[in-house]
Amino acid sequence: MSVPGLILITDSSRMPHEQFFEAVEASLCGGVDAVLVREKQMDSAHLLVFCSRLRAMTMAHNALLIVHSQADVARAVGADGVHVAAANMEEIPAMRKWLNHKEMTISASCHSTEELEQAMHYGVNFTLLSPVFSTLSHPQALPLGVPRFMRLAKGANLPVIALGGVTPDNRRELASFGVAVISAILDADTPKLAARRLSGM
Repeated sequence: MSVPGLILITDSSRMPHEQFFEAVEASLCGGVDAVLVREKQMDSAHLLVFCSRLRAMTMAHNALLIVHSQADVARAVGADGVHVAAANMEEIPAMRKWLNHKEMTISASCHSTEELEQAMHYGVNFTLLSPVFSTLSHPQALPLGVPRFMRLAKGANLPVIALGGVTPDNRRELASFGVAVISAILDADTPKLAARRLSGM
């Protein structure tokens, strides 16, 4: 299983519908190798259509498609993985059994040593550890900072991807770790260029 180096987390509420898909397409051209669909405001029917379109786009660029929480939608569109919140990790064994697809990844959000240990216990394929830096999407969350992120990530016996406030300007501070972003790409004037800088292309 290849661990993504640059994940774009979706937030389609930031721009008009077609503009959003144009930004995703540009980011895929710029080096995004996984799209994580996180659209909490969508009902299942709209999410299915949304993910189906993204599945076609990611396949065209040999990138992964990961769906947050909704394993049924992930399986229906042939996604590569499901992502779960830290609070829902206990659902992973049942989810794996229901998916019955050994190639499909399950990843989880983590914010502490305890949650990383829980992720290891449940055998997740990789985790998003956050927030590394201050982030507008979770302004109340105390950032880990790079030194603590490095300690936690290197102490975990599983792949760790950095999330939270990552930008093209601070990306180098995270060395060889993969990163996941929202604003750094979707709010950029040129999503392709932002993705290229984040991916090191």
